[in-house]
Amino acid sequence: MTTEQVILQSGLDVLVQGTGPALLLAHGAGGGVQGNFGLVLDDLARDHTLIGPHYPGAGRTPVASEPLDLDDLADRLVAITVAQGHERFAVLGESLGTTVAVRAATRHPDRVTALVLTAGFAVADPVVALAAELIQILAKAGEGNAAARIACLSCMTNAQLSETSGASLDALVTATRKTMPPGTPDHFNLVSRVDVRDDLPQVSVPTLVVAATGDRLVLPDSHRSLADGIPGATLVELPGAGHILSEADRTTWLRHVRKFLTTVEPHSA
Repeated sequence: MTTEQVILQSGLDVLVQGTGPALLLAHGAGGGVQGNFGLVLDDLARDHTLIGPHYPGAGRTPVASEPLDLDDLADRLVAITVAQGHERFAVLGESLGTTVAVRAATRHPDRVTALVLTAGFAVADPVVALAAELIQILAKAGEGNAAARIACLSCMTNAQLSETSGASLDALVTATRKTMPPGTPDHFNLVSRVDVRDDLPQVSVPTLVVAATGDRLVLPDSHRSLADGIPGATLVELPGAGHILSEADRTTWLRHVRKFLTTVEPHSA
């Protein structure tokens, strides 16, 4: 049994759950901690302390008054984890969160002990750059349903789309619209600007890169480029998996992540 609490720290809404070695969770754009990690929170919290800050405009964190800055975001997430009493910790990043995780590792090498990077990128490829532009335009124009449609089409796999009827897709779009936080345009603005390509050779901690080969939002080759650029990184591919992992794919992900963490946590403090 784990205890979950929500705190406000460094201006961010933070979920804290579990006990044990700390895992800092860096979520993706247009979502939050539950949206990315909800299927595995309870399992990981059985033997880890999960620390999941919400970026500005996600969860209950207020929307930012200025464009988001990657260095600032990475520093704040690290500071939050240290303030919770964890001097060293692994970082699990998803999508945009992979760039936050990489930047945290290079700016705070004395804190970050390992990285798990899922469905990520070092710089926006043409597909995610176009999606980010469209989502920003539509959201700012008040076309939330259209932005949600782009998100659904991008995050579903070809197989999922072929099996979804028009009515079911409309229902999914409605549900997606309700979960898209007010900071979504700001998140995707950051997606379009980040570039951690020069950071990759500087990452000196064990790294697991998880590629989703059915990803329609970020090119799978972008996932693989993370592993190619980080010295000694391990690449695991989830065949056919989409940008948002299904329950079955997340179960496979969890198995790989737990195996990886057992090899790095004895060295954590």
